[in-house]
Amino acid sequence: MTGNRSGHIRLNSHPGATAPSRFKLHWGAPTAEERGPIVATVNAGTDRNAIGAHGGSYSLYRALAVSAGAMNPIARPDLTNTHPVVEIGPFPQWSEPGRIVSLDPWGHMVPQAFRKELAEGIDIRPSIAVTKARLTVPELKGRLKVDGKIVREEGDIAAVKIAIDPVWYLPGIAERFGVAETKLRRTLFEQTGGMYPELVTRPDLSVFLPPIGNTTIYLFGDVSKLGQERTFISGRLHDECNGSDVFGSDICTCRPYLVHGIEEAAHDAQKGGIGFIVYNRKEGRALGEVTKFLVYNARKRQDGGDQAATYFERTECVAGVQDARFQQLMPDVMHWLGVRRIDRFMSMSNMKHDALVEAGIAIGERVPIPADLIPEDASVEMEAKKAAGYFTPGAAPTAEDLKKTVGRKIEEF
Repeated sequence: MTGNRSGHIRLNSHPGATAPSRFKLHWGAPTAEERGPIVATVNAGTDRNAIGAHGGSYSLYRALAVSAGAMNPIARPDLTNTHPVVEIGPFPQWSEPGRIVSLDPWGHMVPQAFRKELAEGIDIRPSIAVTKARLTVPELKGRLKVDGKIVREEGDIAAVKIAIDPVWYLPGIAERFGVAETKLRRTLFEQTGGMYPELVTRPDLSVFLPPIGNTTIYLFGDVSKLGQERTFISGRLHDECNGSDVFGSDICTCRPYLVHGIEEAAHDAQKGGIGFIVYNRKEGRALGEVTKFLVYNARKRQDGGDQAATYFERTECVAGVQDARFQQLMPDVMHWLGVRRIDRFMSMSNMKHDALVEAGIAIGERVPIPADLIPEDASVEMEAKKAAGYFTPGAAPTAEDLKKTVGRKIEEF
């Protein structure tokens, strides 16, 4: 197997240690050619113009495969026939200042936009993939009218499926969070245990591919209508919850609300609009599943039981913060889709709503989860969130209501 020299390590963690990349990036440029390719492959040498590696958190599994001798470290993907199955963009938002800072809007167009550079041997890789799928959702069997196009005879829902790996433009990220770029870089470096020294030693590199989870989009309806002002848009922005979404755990409303979002989005697509589900990998409010389960134990074992009154307090006691999702980056994906208004938004989250509106995306109708879809043990979460600012058609629960809302004991599982 051909590989890198095993006894030689080249550090590129200081400006001037190597020749500057010939591919200078101009983030927010109106065309891919003017913006320039993002070159983040580890074997790219001096052409490399980004910090991190492709694949997000999966880049570490790639490293294991190379270490075990199962993968050639200089292997390059054959991108033949991998191009998007439908066209997405470009839309004006792609070059509007500050609109998109957490993904590469041209990431799905690599084989076409940078054909010349690829032919020259430059290793440029897509950070977005666009394909098609059919969704089989047991709860929705018989609930949606079969039309042969969006809902098939078997009850499956036809969708365009898009995977997006995060690509951070650090100056834009810093501006979005209202912090100095130098402070952001240093904090990212320190809080990842010094994993990426280039964050603090290479200010000339403005793009970072963080080792975090990706985003998946499911689109229902005619995607060629994206970006058109008259197109009716509806859907849900959903943050990952493996326990509920996949395994049906009833301590929260995540799967019921996700399924309801799919149903409503598909139904609106059948009426001529476009429905969407945006699924963000932010398990346990981006605190992780271990922290999430520790919080579950703390909630269930506290004096007085699992009360809605102490729902957020118990999370902060364990994690140090109530919520680490910080939805400021979430609207980027909607800008990438060319969306300026969501006509029906299947979400009660005040954080998501406010982040979208702040980003210039108007919200029409807000659709709460139907009461009959809320599991009994999830009422603790729901009532606590309503009291904290979640959208609700009725009155928010009082402090006394929260004390009376108690979930099952740990011994009752």
